Amino acid sequence: MLVKIFASAVYGINATTITIEVNAIQGIKYYLVGLPDNAVKESLQRIESALKVNNYRMPGQKVIINLAPADIKKEGSSYDLPIALGILAASGQIHAPEIEKYVIMGELSLDGKIQPIKGALPIAIQSRNEGFKGLILPKQNAREAAVVNDIDVYGAETLSEVIDFVEQRKPLEKISVNLEEEFYSNYNNYQIDFADVKGQENVKRALEIAAAGGHNIILIGPPGAGKTMLAKRIPTILPPLTLEEALETTKIHSVSGLLDKNSSLMTVRPFRSPHHTISDVALVGGGTFPQPGEISLAHNGVLFLDELPEFKRTVLEVMRQPLEDRLVTISRAKFSVEYPASFMLVASMNPCPCGYYNHPEKECVCSAGVRQKYLSRISGPLLDRIDIHLEVVPVPFDKLSGYKQQNETSEQIRERVIKARKIQEKRYSEIPGVHCNAQINSKQIQKFSVLDDASMMLLKNAMNRLGLSARAYDRILKVSRTIADLEGSENIKPEHVAEAIQYRSLDREGWAG
Repeated sequence: MLVKIFASAVYGINATTITIEVNAIQGIKYYLVGLPDNAVKESLQRIESALKVNNYRMPGQKVIINLAPADIKKEGSSYDLPIALGILAASGQIHAPEIEKYVIMGELSLDGKIQPIKGALPIAIQSRNEGFKGLILPKQNAREAAVVNDIDVYGAETLSEVIDFVEQRKPLEKISVNLEEEFYSNYNNYQIDFADVKGQENVKRALEIAAAGGHNIILIGPPGAGKTMLAKRIPTILPPLTLEEALETTKIHSVSGLLDKNSSLMTVRPFRSPHHTISDVALVGGGTFPQPGEISLAHNGVLFLDELPEFKRTVLEVMRQPLEDRLVTISRAKFSVEYPASFMLVASMNPCPCGYYNHPEKECVCSAGVRQKYLSRISGPLLDRIDIHLEVVPVPFDKLSGYKQQNETSEQIRERVIKARKIQEKRYSEIPGVHCNAQINSKQIQKFSVLDDASMMLLKNAMNRLGLSARAYDRILKVSRTIADLEGSENIKPEHVAEAIQYRSLDREGWAG
């Protein structure tokens, strides 16, 4: 008897429907075809045990299982449940008249319990788009899939529960999630705040500018100056995720299996902080079975690289293209997948190996050559993609002890950032893919960042006197445009340019001595 059951495979952050055809005919042996990997091939042993524990049996017939389309590689253990149901239906042990109306996914334990899978959200979206009536998933993934409207989502814990459901003996629990309520109840759920940071007013100002324009930023300062503490608070002043951004971000984390079992939607911007020993594949994505890397997990959020010069040179260089294109393409011999990677890069570093160059109290023991060699670990092309360079100095004791001083909260700063972003969205509304000042190219800079004579003269003198490099020119114009937006000014004024010039420390000739 030939039976068809539908499952799904995830490639990149999108899903493809898989048809599982099971035919039980006269003969012996089991055949599993359709480019299954080892995890799929091993499913027959898990299925045999799960069926026996639940008082069913593997048929004593020739069973052919085909995973179509047969030219796409099938990976992982999430096909266990649909294959088991297909074997039972094809051998006449169960009668499931409406099983073809559902997409079914789940890994089986030896006792028939259903284990969670990866990629439930893109699977639900694809199932809805193809007009399936419902989706049967492990209970741990049900809330994640239930954010998709117009499709019934059922969560199951055991194989016997699914068999009772498809035989129409006993209903499964239908999972529903109010998408807007889920989104707006947690979209500002941060445990940290800029009000916790004492002093560092100039750094807070620079971070506000970076958040308002989506600019990449590097913080340079001695150990203990507060670089990491400040960086971790940047997501709290970025504009809240839109519903569209939240769904896209959730898809990436769903594919990676990083969503909490009780959560259905990511409502706060991600903050990723990989260790400096990370490999280039782990950072940008890839592997034998391609998975999103850290830069994709930071999509619509912040990627924080602490101690930037300690990262391997090859790791830093592979970021250059994603920083420009905001997209990563992983190519293999027979296929390629794309992962979005639109993130705000925040990096920190010591000014020298000992960490105390330009320290107000401690003396640096590094020679000028050692300092220059340390800074040269970061290539010019990578620095070219970082708009703001900021020196961070330690907070003096009187400010640390001034606990009664009221600091600005993240919410107050975020209001100004949102206002500036709305100005930019309106300005770039006719340019596809551009939403903030950091995303514009050189041609658009000349159009939207026009300087008056006084501002142009100030910029010219600064470049000559401070020895600023040519690559600093466009960056200063971008940052000046953002500062003007924060003030609600249509035109860039000399004071905006003057402030932007301060944020190019590493471009000054002889900065490291």
